[in-house]
Amino acid sequence: QVQLVESGGGLVQAGGSLRLSCAAAGTIFGVDLMGWYRQAPGKQRELVAHITSSGTPTYTDSAKGRFTIARDNDQNTVYLQMNNLKPEDTAVYYCNAQIAITSDFRTRDFWGQGTQVTVSS
Repeated sequence: QVQLVESGGGLVQAGGSLRLSCAAAGTIFGVDLMGWYRQAPGKQRELVAHITSSGTPTYTDSAKGRFTIARDNDQNTVYLQMNNLKPEDTAVYYCNAQIAITSDFRTRDFWGQGTQVTVSS
C-alpha cells in the first residue's frame, strides 16, 4: 500500500511564505510525475505545479514567479515553496504522484490527504 503524506500547511499573512512537503511511502518501484493541486471552497480542484522525474517543472499562471516546485527522487518527496502568498491562494493543497507499485512499472495516480493553507489579508 502506498501513501502520500503531506505536511507544511498553515496560516500565514499576505506576503508570507510556506513550504509544503509530500513524501511517498510504501512499496515503490518508480515515481513519474509529481505535483501539487489546490481546491478553494466552492471551486474545482486545479493544478498548481508539477515536476517530471528528471526535474522539469511546469507552473500555472497563478504560481509563476511566486512558487517553486522541487523533488528529491531518493526520498520520493516533492516540495512546494510558496512565497509572496496572497489571500486568493487560500485552499486545501493536495499532493499528486504517478507511482509504479508493481515490477512492470505501470504507474497509478495517488493523492495525499490534503493540507490547509490559509492566507490572511
